Amino acid sequence: MAIHLYKTSTPSTRNGTVDSQVKSNPRNNLIYGQHHCGKGRNARGIITAGHRGGGHKRLYRKIDFRRNEKDIYGRIVTIEYDPNRNAYICLIHYRDGEKRYILHPRGAIIGDTIVSGTEVPIKMGNALAKLIAKEGKSATLKLPSGEVRLISKNCSATVGQVGNVGVNQKSLGRAGSKRWLGKRPVVRGVVMNPVDHPHGGGEGRAPIGRKKPTTPWGYPALGKRSRKRNKYSDNLILRRRSK
Repeated sequence: MAIHLYKTSTPSTRNGTVDSQVKSNPRNNLIYGQHHCGKGRNARGIITAGHRGGGHKRLYRKIDFRRNEKDIYGRIVTIEYDPNRNAYICLIHYRDGEKRYILHPRGAIIGDTIVSGTEVPIKMGNALAKLIAKEGKSATLKLPSGEVRLISKNCSATVGQVGNVGVNQKSLGRAGSKRWLGKRPVVRGVVMNPVDHPHGGGEGRAPIGRKKPTTPWGYPALGKRSRKRNKYSDNLILRRRSK
């Protein structure tokens, strides 16, 4: 993902960036429409997730996460933009005539070949099984975050990295670009009324009036662990990730 800067002419272009992409139309049999429900409201119309609403219409691309075309070589035909995620997607043409989308691996270019299976070469974009430590029906893996966990030996892994490593360097440059993505302005709780937020109220610029910041519903914020207790996957995590 190459990040390019605009030539300075207006405040929005002065602070904005754009990433280079291959423009192509998606295949009709690999897209479908979805009911837009990203307004942050529940069935009663109450806001349950703030700062959401609006945004441009989008079509969902069917992404092949299973990679069940075993031992059949495919060729990368296009690298396309996907409005539903911050990574590009690749259109793969398999030798048996199947056409599917996958996430764009870092370093993959148009014309490269990929294949999924148990006896495939270790190459960028290929999916294969690699056993590090065996314990019964599970394998012990260490993730890049430092977390050590158990995964079924029947799982496969895709070699490489998703090609969106520069996404944290992008700058939209203006508020309108953020609204196209369905994101609304973020308002601080300290400038609200007491009925709207626990931080609200007071005369002039008043502090929050609490020892620690809270969410609009009164729960601890900024640093409080939000993972559910007794989650089903707790037994699979041997060591938590490092901060």
